[in-house]
Amino acid sequence: MLVTMKSILEDAKKRHYAIGAFNVPNLESVQAVISAAEELQVPVILQHAEVHENLISLAEIGPIMLDYARRASVPVCVHLDHGASFDLCIKAVRLGFTSIMYDASAKSYEENFKETKEIVKIAHAAGVSVEAELGHIFTSALGGGEGRGATGAEDYASLDDCYTDPATARKFVKGTGVDALAISFGTTHGVYLTEPKLDLDRITQIRNEIDIPFVMHGGSGVSDEDFKTAIRNGITKINYYTYGSMAGGNAVRALIAEAGDEKVFYHDIAAKAKEAIKADVKAAMTVFASSIL
Repeated sequence: MLVTMKSILEDAKKRHYAIGAFNVPNLESVQAVISAAEELQVPVILQHAEVHENLISLAEIGPIMLDYARRASVPVCVHLDHGASFDLCIKAVRLGFTSIMYDASAKSYEENFKETKEIVKIAHAAGVSVEAELGHIFTSALGGGEGRGATGAEDYASLDDCYTDPATARKFVKGTGVDALAISFGTTHGVYLTEPKLDLDRITQIRNEIDIPFVMHGGSGVSDEDFKTAIRNGITKINYYTYGSMAGGNAVRALIAEAGDEKVFYHDIAAKAKEAIKADVKAAMTVFASSIL
């Protein structure tokens, strides 16, 4: 069942759970995520990240994502993740995506505000939800495919320079009309090499200023308990990719090692990777939606 991001995130906000948003740069990932969501009977978000255009184009994977979403037995939003160009955002809208993220967080606040506001007008006219980002999500040197280069806390004069400011968030949301806001409170894209330093209270502080769904990018290295605390404090969408992709890769490595000198067929590799990705994302979904399962 194909739905908008706004509709499912509003339900998540009311019922205090989070919806997993999974990047799916190949058919096996799409199948794994949909199968896991159907087994748990939870809503889910399929995402195509702009930085994955080098793996598969929006034009190729988008129709597949939409087809699986329409045929699913659970609500599925099809979303463009980290869209940094107007052109790709418009292509996603025209293709039938029900949600887009316009990411101008690396630009000045004024540019981010102006460009996001324009995208919101266009998307809302087509009935498409919009996510934006305010603040800076750290990116590990061992990135998982979403980031645009490694940035850490050491790149800023203080954490306040990169964390989302509650008052600024209120002004941004009211002025742009976005449906969901990705906020920065210490998470990291990619493989986190040390324990993340999360400011979970900041989520509550921002929620006291604005009452819309919040998005958590960069869940790498975050414990189950911290995920649950973040959700209680107001997170309703959690982006997840790196560890699911690693699970698939590790399963393939184990299959090849076990085969030794025996022949290995690609269809067996794909099936093994899909099975491992499904198990990993299903475990993540179980944490994110623990309050309704």
